[in-house]
Amino acid sequence: MGGDAPAVNGARPKVLQLGIIEHAFDAWASIGKIADIITPSSTDRAAFLSEARSGAFDGCAVAYRTFDSFDTTGRFDAELLSALPDSLRFVCHNGAGYDQVDVAACTARGVRVSNAPTAVDDATADLAVFLVLGALRNVAQGMAALRAGAWRGEGDAAPALGHDPQGKVLGILGMGGIGRNMARKAAVFGMRIRYHNRTRLDAEVEREVGAEYVDFETLLRESDVLSLNLPLNQHTHHIISAPQFAQMKPGAVVVNTARGAVMDESALVAALASGRVASAGLDVYEDEPRVHAGLVANPRVLLVPHMGTYTVETQTKMEEWTMSNVRMAVLEGRLRSIVPEQRDMI
Repeated sequence: MGGDAPAVNGARPKVLQLGIIEHAFDAWASIGKIADIITPSSTDRAAFLSEARSGAFDGCAVAYRTFDSFDTTGRFDAELLSALPDSLRFVCHNGAGYDQVDVAACTARGVRVSNAPTAVDDATADLAVFLVLGALRNVAQGMAALRAGAWRGEGDAAPALGHDPQGKVLGILGMGGIGRNMARKAAVFGMRIRYHNRTRLDAEVEREVGAEYVDFETLLRESDVLSLNLPLNQHTHHIISAPQFAQMKPGAVVVNTARGAVMDESALVAALASGRVASAGLDVYEDEPRVHAGLVANPRVLLVPHMGTYTVETQTKMEEWTMSNVRMAVLEGRLRSIVPEQRDMI
């Protein structure tokens, strides 16, 4: 994977490690051959800010960060950046979603940000299809009855008859890598795929994934199942709320494997209570790890604790992808997968 990086002004490059390495040990060892790896001793944001201001991280040009490092640093925002050294030029985030990083603040400081945009596609799409099938078939209610010793349950405790996926319209909101992956897999179950995206796909890609582009309102109105596969940002926060639920088919199914806050959970609870939404399959929540009490109490909601990328294979791929960004930043001064908001900074 290449030799040692040349010394700069007599010193080796430095990489700030935020979060632990769990799988890709060989890849991380290779980073140690080209740079000195610095790890913080602090365990909360206040202590981290103090440690950063003390000069402990001076000279670090690249930061490798994990989703769980949020517990130590908090959001990677302007305040955090102001405490970190001016030498920092790259933030390599381990994950597809990067809402924990204030990209605008990073841009203002001349700090480039990368993510791992495709490493998560298969695992997240797999879980999304599982949630679609489970929500359509009302398996959450049946499983709850079985665990309570009531077999399939009786009366209100018994699940309503489910629905087959064949012929149903799957509406995908957000047709990035995960959305396209999900479209291919759902088509195997005989679902008809429609999508809405900020930018329409090329006609060749539409044909390859078997998806039809429609406007947002049509997607809401005609989808039997609505799947949320879009990033969380200022434009997508609560993009699905009470007005959008009111436009959906009565008895629609909603699935979310994106970020919790792209959907208004209180509005979802109300839509489930009214019957506008028949069932839901959720992997993400607005205030993780807290889950809205109205969702926990509703047996028609299939709940999963943010396990979309929770496989050995995918976690390894994510780490390796992020480390490839670190390596490229150290050796070439650029990123393999800079975030879309910074494409003009390449």
